[in-house]
Amino acid sequence: MKKVWEVFWRFLVLGCSSFGGPAAHLGYFQRTFVQEQKWIDQQAYARLISLSQFLPGPGSSQVGFALGLRRAGLAGGLAAFLGFTLPSFLIMYALAISGSIAADPWFNGLIHGLKLLAVVVVADATLNMQRSFCKENTSLGIAVFTAALILLIPSLWTQMLVLILAALAGTQIHRATIEDAAPSEQKKPAKPALILFFSLFLILPLLSMISDWAALFSAFYQTGSLVFGGGHVVLPLLQQALGETIAADRFLLGYAAAQAIPGPMFTLATFLGAELTPQMALPGALLATLAVFLPGFLLVLSLQGAWESFAARPRVAGAVWGINAAVVGLLLAALYQPVFISSVSSALDMVLVMIGFFLLQRIKPPILLLVAGFAGCGMILY
Repeated sequence: MKKVWEVFWRFLVLGCSSFGGPAAHLGYFQRTFVQEQKWIDQQAYARLISLSQFLPGPGSSQVGFALGLRRAGLAGGLAAFLGFTLPSFLIMYALAISGSIAADPWFNGLIHGLKLLAVVVVADATLNMQRSFCKENTSLGIAVFTAALILLIPSLWTQMLVLILAALAGTQIHRATIEDAAPSEQKKPAKPALILFFSLFLILPLLSMISDWAALFSAFYQTGSLVFGGGHVVLPLLQQALGETIAADRFLLGYAAAQAIPGPMFTLATFLGAELTPQMALPGALLATLAVFLPGFLLVLSLQGAWESFAARPRVAGAVWGINAAVVGLLLAALYQPVFISSVSSALDMVLVMIGFFLLQRIKPPILLLVAGFAGCGMILY
């Protein structure tokens, strides 16, 4: 129980401060759980990222769930999800029932300061992962190629293509076995979770014809089962799933808010669930949130142990080597778009980012101290 509580409160802190979207979340996780707490080494952490890249669902939340799962079993995975998601759930629910966004200058300054911190964290994570996974010119070339292609042709299909190409290149160029840092007793695939995933996917559309609540759950579960590429891709799929049941301006309000707050963007489902059930907003928000996250977590629970053992095989290890290099490129591209260009708009912003990066690289203060510092600077200066 002590480990479960530790998982919960550490992810709760991150859920309150992790601005900047999925790439920034991975940076915060890398800083907290790889460098500071040492719950997992860099190689195993990279394998979790590569797994999340190939599964539908909220990528950063899946990595968080997997980290909690490794630390304290299923209860730890649920604690990680609850801690990381609770702050954004509460904000999105409050927005749905109040109908307005906080517009006070101090609040906007706070948000701006924390967005600048996200730039620092993503830059730090990109550099650290580059040092670990791009030691050769070939792997560095894969990272640069990945970043360039994604910046020039930004789309989900581009991301999937470069990951596949990197994996294929790795199987031919680098087949050496990557040391397996997972526990000696490898988990077998959790077949019940995989069976539940497909059963719900097939049965829920039938149940939705006899129950409005089942229809609500089904719409968000189907979306969570098909979203490859993270939070930004959830927008068109949810628009298609919900059709004309929610006004376009309210939909876009929720989407904009989900990008501005800390934590996972998938809590857009919280806002929409409350909007769709105004007489029972809290149950609707809870049901929609659970439904959109559940498919990705069932897949992680099913495949994590098998993936880690599979990834230790020489040919697969080569593919993972290529994917790791490509992930560095993904982070590098995300550092520019959307993290940097949506946060840094003045010389003062850049000065704060440079100071923060220096502190994080050389002084290495606790992340909470940096959060407090950037939040304070945001409220005072903006």
